[in-house]
Amino acid sequence: MKHYVIIGNGIASAACMEGIRSADPCGSVTVISEERHPVYCRPLISYYLQGKTTLEKMLYRDPDFYERMDANVLYGRKALLIDPENKLVQLDQDESIPYDTLCIASGSSPFVPPFEGLDKVKKKHSFMTLDDALAIDRDISSETRVLIVGAGLIGLKCAEGLYGRVKSLTVCDLAPRILSSILDEECAALMQRHLEEKGISFLLSDTAVRFEENEAEMKSGVCVPFDLLILAVGVRANSGAAKDAGIDVNRGILVNEFMESSLPGIYAAGDCAEGMDISEGRKKVLAILPNAYFQGFTAGVNMAGGKKTFDQGIPMNSIGFFGLHAMTAGSCVGELYEEKTANSIRRLFTKDGLLKGYILIGCEDRAGIYTAMIREKTPLSSVNFEMLKKAARTAAFSPQDRRKKFGGMV
Repeated sequence: MKHYVIIGNGIASAACMEGIRSADPCGSVTVISEERHPVYCRPLISYYLQGKTTLEKMLYRDPDFYERMDANVLYGRKALLIDPENKLVQLDQDESIPYDTLCIASGSSPFVPPFEGLDKVKKKHSFMTLDDALAIDRDISSETRVLIVGAGLIGLKCAEGLYGRVKSLTVCDLAPRILSSILDEECAALMQRHLEEKGISFLLSDTAVRFEENEAEMKSGVCVPFDLLILAVGVRANSGAAKDAGIDVNRGILVNEFMESSLPGIYAAGDCAEGMDISEGRKKVLAILPNAYFQGFTAGVNMAGGKKTFDQGIPMNSIGFFGLHAMTAGSCVGELYEEKTANSIRRLFTKDGLLKGYILIGCEDRAGIYTAMIREKTPLSSVNFEMLKKAARTAAFSPQDRRKKFGGMV
């Protein structure tokens, strides 16, 4: 009987378990979980703050998931070292777990710059986990002034989650625009106006350089008072144990299309892994839920002796604020097709006869069709691209492709 060990208990880990069980119903599975919660949907933590969901509804799988997977979960435990020679994972409390194959699905952690005076701030939090959301929930009231450092996806979803529950929300970022990693200046400005209409304040091209207990001094010299500080500057892959074990690591743990690392029998998946971005033709950390699942399932199948590849990884983001949704996928390279109104933008990027990427704001209907075209490298010559420029429609595909891709949907 094989012994499988998974470090981490997020989406990639759950998928890895399912991948293992699809190929081996009998081997032992041990999951090392730093968090003390069953696997849940991290993107829902802002909705929990808003009161739009419950802890039960945040679960990614049903309550008997681990029982069905016949998996032993070690909650509140940390993997300290990986010993590839002896095939052991060393935990805290002087315990070691043996493995035949191992998957590192340890996710990522907040990156916190060494701000001067940060230790003086009593009420400060990150916003990545359910425990973060629970702690923030305890620390806020209708009189709380909140300062969020970071105007990326994490910081803005936190702002939305706190909207209406606190006295004021101020978001600062050294970048000149919000969502700078996924939106250009014009697209970001549209989203920013929408957020400002709700009363959220922004300090851009500016960030905190020094803190007192309840005040931040900005780079510009402006002083911002606050009662609660949220640090959402960025994240880093949890790849330290892998690197110490001699596994090749760049920004994340380098993996091939089988999700195997540079050491045989050790796999990686999810936010800690660095795989191929087919839209750009280079390896990147693709820290999004769909890729985490595909990577985890692929790793699990191969850990159990099967043979599966994942070679359709692309960056994707789907995010909405107060009813205005933005979706992006692939890379913004090549020829641009654009349509826009006062409240919407549709941008499609094509190169070498393929759809390479898109940005959709306020017009996200059936965007999965565009995503599939990027993943599957669908030749534009095989579809009615003039129709697809206006809207993502299955009618743009041939009858044969419709039956194959969409089950005959029209």
